[in-house]
Amino acid sequence: MVLGDIKIELVQKSIKNLHLSVLPPHGDVRIAAPMHLSKETIRLYAISKLSWIRKQRKKIQSQRRESKREFINKETHYFQGRKYLLRIIEANEPARIVVNKKHIDLHIRPNTPTSQRQRIMNQWYRRELKELIPAYIKKWEKKIPVKVRDFGVKQMKTKWGTCNIEARRIWLNLELAKKPLHCLEYIVVHEMIHLLERKHNDRFISYLNKYMPGWETYREELNQLPISNRN
Repeated sequence: MVLGDIKIELVQKSIKNLHLSVLPPHGDVRIAAPMHLSKETIRLYAISKLSWIRKQRKKIQSQRRESKREFINKETHYFQGRKYLLRIIEANEPARIVVNKKHIDLHIRPNTPTSQRQRIMNQWYRRELKELIPAYIKKWEKKIPVKVRDFGVKQMKTKWGTCNIEARRIWLNLELAKKPLHCLEYIVVHEMIHLLERKHNDRFISYLNKYMPGWETYREELNQLPISNRN
């Protein structure tokens, strides 16, 4: 569906209500609509929301983006929602990372290339997430009537998390290591609720409202945080 300069992805499925979304990082517009609605009805609905759509697209497209990282001294990096300056410390010893009040100290061997510096940082981020996630799963398994068999961490371009319902496995985006802890917890809960309801429908939203009132605030915060450029 096209309205002027705006392309809208339309998905019709077995839901009760229309759902309009403007998605980061580029402001893509998506409408999920009940099967019984005609294309013309959906089009008129979209036209009525054009002002809101343009406002949201402008807001998303003006958000800050992290520039491509070079992993050099005094470069800004994020960890658990806080901003740190990177400090490169060269020595002939195994690589390691130390976090202090203002800095992330990256201990590396001399002449370590940028690609390897990035790999070391990502491996550290992954370890940190894997230390945190089990406690969140255990906490929410006591509240949500589901059991998570496994979890994983991987780089994802468009989603903060996914859920393999058949395997009862949840996946979390590596980028969440950079975000505030309550945002990580929200995504864990979001994916666990998919074990109760596969789709993002009214039933899914009602579960979110029941188990994590105010979840919209966390979702909004995630959408407002800097987004890393990915190769």
